[in-house]
Amino acid sequence: MPHVLLIEDDTSVRDGMELVLRRHGYGVDTAATGEQALALLAGEHGARVELAVLDLMLPGMDGFEVCRRIRARSAALPVIMLTARGDDHDIVTGLEAGADDYVVKPVTAPVLEARIRAALRRAEPALRRAADADLAGLAIDRAGLTVTRDGTPVPLPPTELRLLLELSASPGRVFTREQLLASVWDHTFLGDSRLVDAAVGRLRAKIEEVPARPRYVQTVRGFGYRFGPL
Repeated sequence: MPHVLLIEDDTSVRDGMELVLRRHGYGVDTAATGEQALALLAGEHGARVELAVLDLMLPGMDGFEVCRRIRARSAALPVIMLTARGDDHDIVTGLEAGADDYVVKPVTAPVLEARIRAALRRAEPALRRAADADLAGLAIDRAGLTVTRDGTPVPLPPTELRLLLELSASPGRVFTREQLLASVWDHTFLGDSRLVDAAVGRLRAKIEEVPARPRYVQTVRGFGYRFGPL
């Protein structure tokens, strides 16, 4: 049974979402503040948490900072952020802080559950269909699901790892944002290209020597992205 940490300060929203998740078979821990959530993750029960659903508008420490601290603690824990307004700035800032996906409140139960299932699938060791790659200092081990750059391990969250595996499986092929949303995020509906662009930016910051001049994950203007190196 997947276990979710729900971080939401509004009692009625938190109780409603917890009820929905439990009805769909999820185990649920809840926290009303970011501080409570981080303490839970650091405690003995933190290891059972497989995904966090994080509201951005929290009292005290806001959701952006909570997300950064979760990501600094664990590259592997999927984070879905909740935003009340769907404001572009909030969404982009949250994605840049390390969130894997977002939903705008109020969110329906089917959409939330679908996003959680997709995020958990991304966290599974799934994409292993191509050979390992060792390209000008970047080594991708598909069997072990590890990445190193110049011999140094590069820990990647599930979404960024799946994105790299998807792109590097077909070097030179141009992927549109829509194709990447479908294959990496499992979004066949309500897709948002900002998810792709934000994940590409985070990935480049970790694997590229000069992220502003990428060698591996290259932009094809007007189309999407392809894997190098040049």
